Amino acid sequence: MTETRTSTATVEHAPGRSLGTQGGSSLVTERGRTTIADEVVAKIAGMAAREIDGVHDFGTGTARAFGAIRGALGGEDGVTRGMSVEVGERQAAVDIHLVVEYGVAIPDLAQAVRSHVIRAVERMCGLEVTEVNIAVDDVHLPRQQEPQAPADGEPRVQ
Repeated sequence: MTETRTSTATVEHAPGRSLGTQGGSSLVTERGRTTIADEVVAKIAGMAAREIDGVHDFGTGTARAFGAIRGALGGEDGVTRGMSVEVGERQAAVDIHLVVEYGVAIPDLAQAVRSHVIRAVERMCGLEVTEVNIAVDDVHLPRQQEPQAPADGEPRVQ
């Protein structure tokens, strides 16, 4: 049985295995089929990546700007911002654009994000994750203390 899907995945593994077990899931059985949309995989990847310390935000500068506008207007919180996924019948590939906190070791952070995303997607979806590509688009710098504004009547200089 071969199906081509562009926006959902249909996964078939050995019958009798339960969802969430190591080695796959039974999303196609004699009793029916379960499909997983690209958006679902993107949300899972986004939530998993957010759980790693040192990740500040996601998306390119333009995507973050549009996300801020959308958030101010009461739009979605942007769980999938910075996430791009390709989902096939049995496999998924994930691309992540992120902003890191200043001071973190980027290679270590990337490996932690990659491992966590792979575990989450494989466990929750039963798809084999073939790759997780990470692009670090920016570094978040700690804010410096803003100088206190002088109280009314106090001279600004001495």
